[in-house]
Amino acid sequence: MRRSAAAALFLSLLAWHAMVPARGAEPARRSAAELMDVLMWNREPVGGPFSLVDHEGRRRTEADFRGKLLLVYFGYTSCPDICPTDLMEIARALTLLGAESEAVQPLFITLDPERDTVAHLAEYVPNFSPRLVGLTGGPAAIRQAADAYRVFFETGVGVNGDRTIDHSAFIYLMDRSGAYLGFFPPGTSAERMLTIIRPHLAQP
Repeated sequence: MRRSAAAALFLSLLAWHAMVPARGAEPARRSAAELMDVLMWNREPVGGPFSLVDHEGRRRTEADFRGKLLLVYFGYTSCPDICPTDLMEIARALTLLGAESEAVQPLFITLDPERDTVAHLAEYVPNFSPRLVGLTGGPAAIRQAADAYRVFFETGVGVNGDRTIDHSAFIYLMDRSGAYLGFFPPGTSAERMLTIIRPHLAQP
C-alpha cells in the first residue's frame, strides 16, 4: 500500500473510530484530540484471541506470547512499500534495544492468506528479523484477528490489474498480559517506538 493510500486510510479509520462509542456510552462524534486519547490510552478494547499458524507451521494463539510486550502488525507480503518499511523499522527497534529486545515479540499477521502461505511467510519474515513471527490462517481466522484489532482491509485491483489490499497500517503495542497499550501510525521511526516501549520494559 502506497504512503498516500496509507494516509487516507489512517484518516478514514480515525473517522470510523470516532463513530464507535466507548462501552456503555451513547454514540457521539469525537474531536480529533478525544479520538487520539481513546486510541493511545486504552479507552476502548483493542486486541483479542486468535488462532493462526506461524511461518514454521505451528498453531499459535495469543496465549503463546504472554509475558512479552507485543508489536503486532497487519499487512501482506506483496505490499509494495509501507509494509516492508514499517517492518524494517520494527526490526531496527529490536536491534537498537539489544539484549532488552528479548522482552519484545514482533508479530506480522497477513491480510492475504491465499498468497501468504506458511512456506511463503517462511521466506519473507527472515528478511527483516529472526525474531519476527509471521502468522497466517484461513480467511475467517484472519478476519477475526483483524476485527479484534480494528484493522480495516479490503481487496482491490491495482493499476496493472494486480490484486492489492488496501489496509490500515498501525503497529499495535500490547502489554505482557495481552492488553492494549497504544499504536504507532504508519512510518513511525524505530527511535520513536523506543521512547514508548522502553518505559514498559521496566514494568513487570
